[in-house]
Amino acid sequence: MEPGKTSAIIAAAGLGLRMQNAYPPQEAVVGKIFLPLLDKPLISWTVAIFECCFFINDIILVLNKADLQKGSRLRKSEGWRKVRHIIAGGSRRQDSVLSGLKLIKNSEWVVIHDGARPLVTSRLIEEGIREASKSGAAIAAVPVKDTIKVSDSLGKVKETLSRKHLWAAQTPQVFRYDIIMRAYERDEDVTDDSSLVEKTGVPVKIYMGSYDNIKVTTQQDMKMAEAILKGRR
Repeated sequence: MEPGKTSAIIAAAGLGLRMQNAYPPQEAVVGKIFLPLLDKPLISWTVAIFECCFFINDIILVLNKADLQKGSRLRKSEGWRKVRHIIAGGSRRQDSVLSGLKLIKNSEWVVIHDGARPLVTSRLIEEGIREASKSGAAIAAVPVKDTIKVSDSLGKVKETLSRKHLWAAQTPQVFRYDIIMRAYERDEDVTDDSSLVEKTGVPVKIYMGSYDNIKVTTQQDMKMAEAILKGRR
């Protein structure tokens, strides 16, 4: 199915505090997405995939306010053609995404992705758009491999969950524009965009993500991302 016009919002406004805590105070990192991943900043890998994806018409890059100039310089040096806007994010992730949504004009579909997931592929993006075109909303996810325990406030096991229906949510997450805008009328703290859509009663389709599609949060994640990229090369 050929989708209508599709915009992407890359959410990259977080400070990366868990990454910063790994560095001495005098070397504190501001904006983990500008840390070098092999031979270029982490965010460059993420944006490059969306630049190359045939179905993506334009990109809104949401950064921390302190990183806006860096982002503008990077757009010029990398030659990003689809990045129409580079904007400052809000205090919460959903505030950042909403700022991006308000800038979208005449797009039927929206792909929302974490800037700190540089190992996304065009296939994952395109598969999400195809699945969303059938149902209105779709998210990448992978089956949980570990045994999941539910604890009480004292750290004692209350329940062991069956892995049969457990999935670890990832991005890309793809939505019809009117669906995600209606969901964002709910001002609630959530950890992903799908959570808001689910609360409106719209069914969200899960499609198979990738275990390589990690979110870079710690130094160990950065090393893993480097290894995966070297393997791809």
